[in-house]
Amino acid sequence: MRVIAITGSLRRGSFNRLLLRAAQGLAPVGMAIELFELTAIPFYNADVEEQGDPEPVRAFKEAIRAHDALLIATPEYQHGVSGVLKNALDWASRPPGQSAMQRKSAAIMGATPGRLGTARAQTQLRQSLAYTNTYTVLQPEVLVDRAHEKFDREGRLTDEPARELVGKLLHELETLTRALGQGTDSHIHATMP
Repeated sequence: MRVIAITGSLRRGSFNRLLLRAAQGLAPVGMAIELFELTAIPFYNADVEEQGDPEPVRAFKEAIRAHDALLIATPEYQHGVSGVLKNALDWASRPPGQSAMQRKSAAIMGATPGRLGTARAQTQLRQSLAYTNTYTVLQPEVLVDRAHEKFDREGRLTDEPARELVGKLLHELETLTRALGQGTDSHIHATMP
């Protein structure tokens, strides 16, 4: 099972990038998590879209289509999703009804130095994913608060409860993906409305 992973933070040492790296090591057997960088994706502009997707956007959409599921690590900026992440998802949502994210499975998690662990950003993100008919894992919620205390100097997630939650989230993503008939070796073909 191939999972494309993105973060809404461009900073190399961001906690959410580190959280995705932790997820790579905690993935169930048979699940490969591949990071996709959003750095080159331009601001969404319908005039530009009319001329055809820019190459970074085309590559992003193709990567989503080529993977079985999506894993998103979102920071929280001003009680919401970062502009970087929202912009990338705006591009990926096009064209309406034919999005690369249509009927994909997705899992959301987030890390922040604050106390709410990106809860508000994750709620906002779920609303955006509803537009593309993207099925999201509901539980467990991975809300890594006080992230500066939960990663070591080498960037490893050392907090055991957080590691356990990430592992459970990935297991649920695997289960949902197979139930949707999207896993590469899935034999389950559920019909979803």
